[in-house]
Amino acid sequence: MANANMKIFAGSSNRALAERIAEHLNVRVGDAQVAKFADGEVRVRIKEDVRGADIFLVQSTCPPVNDNLMELVIMMDAFKRASAERITAVIPYFGYARQDRKDEGRVPISAKLVANMVTNAGADRVLALDLHAAQLQGFFDIPVDHLYASPVLTRYFRRMNISDLTVVAPDVGSSKLARGYAKRLQADLAIVDKRRVSDQDTKVMSVIGDVKSKNVLIIDDMISTAGSITEAAKTVHDLGAKNIYLAATHAILCGPAMERLDKAPVEQVIVTDTIPVAKENRRDYLKVLSVARLLGEVILRIHHAESVSRLFDMDLED
Repeated sequence: MANANMKIFAGSSNRALAERIAEHLNVRVGDAQVAKFADGEVRVRIKEDVRGADIFLVQSTCPPVNDNLMELVIMMDAFKRASAERITAVIPYFGYARQDRKDEGRVPISAKLVANMVTNAGADRVLALDLHAAQLQGFFDIPVDHLYASPVLTRYFRRMNISDLTVVAPDVGSSKLARGYAKRLQADLAIVDKRRVSDQDTKVMSVIGDVKSKNVLIIDDMISTAGSITEAAKTVHDLGAKNIYLAATHAILCGPAMERLDKAPVEQVIVTDTIPVAKENRRDYLKVLSVARLLGEVILRIHHAESVSRLFDMDLED
């Protein structure tokens, strides 16, 4: 049970998720005003007393990434200067995560820079969901609770009771993620070997594993431009797969994503609400699951200094 010392606040990137979390915890979303000056600068005002409070600020750094990131750090600065006891940055989707290393000369490691910004702005700890690379936790010099949406997604697929199921990784980098789902769903595993030819396009080289006459679930951590996951769908379809399902935690859905998904040979696309799906991107085949209960349970455990790891194997879905 939450107490008066715990307060949930929301930035503007995903207020609906913050409200679902607050509803699960039987609290209200705190009163904060977030606006912009005429020149685009972010203006924040906390409109209630937060002195000595345990603050949980829900803000995905999703598109427009820079605006939402600045809003996050400015809001944390406001809480810090208002004498909050502790500030937890609840970041359901962490932007800049793919820029986590120097893959060529004279480029930044932007993920580390953003981690520094979050820490220096006043965060005492971070709660994130399905980081693009787990080692990003080490970019922060404060405690990080790294959660996975797998309990929510796994429960949904178990309820579907799909027979002859093969879980497919759309690239080698997603193989560990896909293997975990295959184990939990007692399914076979296949891996698509691809080669990236540009920022938005990939080329499939081969498929490791059998997908012929199988129902297929292609799983990834995010759907951005949907190039990799739709190419994987076309490939397994051409190899004789039956019903094809796509799933990912983060529905970024930018650029040509919806056009590609509309044309893909798939039955359903399943995502979560870490990023709000714009009205123009909603489709009958697009199913959005909520991670509010999962995040709410973790927030409660952090507040009461209880174990978070025990939640990892729970089936949590609103």
